Amino acid sequence: QVQLVESGGGLVQAGGSLRLSCAASGRSFRENTMGWFRQTPGKEREFVAGITRSGARTYYADSVKGRFTISRDNSNTTVNLQINRLEPADTAVYYCAVGPRTTIIYTSRERYIAWGQGTQVTVSS
Repeated sequence: QVQLVESGGGLVQAGGSLRLSCAASGRSFRENTMGWFRQTPGKEREFVAGITRSGARTYYADSVKGRFTISRDNSNTTVNLQINRLEPADTAVYYCAVGPRTTIIYTSRERYIAWGQGTQVTVSS
């Protein structure tokens, strides 16, 4: 069983940057797609970014394209999310998740099989 631990969240001013990291332990996730989601109170958890097992392909929600970059290091079993030009609307708890063993990047949270505990990102205006 994979265990995921996110880190890197915090309070930042609009226009700033953060780098979120997700460390995996337990069963290997090298063959799995990985994703980042975010959630604000009263709203459903929404897809932010995904990456295939090789790292060759990525996919982003329209709201974050050009500002967010997902990457993975299978040797170190980490998945990162570089967030630039932060906006107050980016304020949320960010979760990393393990997807299925496929080359398809799903945006539906039901497709993901394991989740971290989340890290809070707060952007002040």
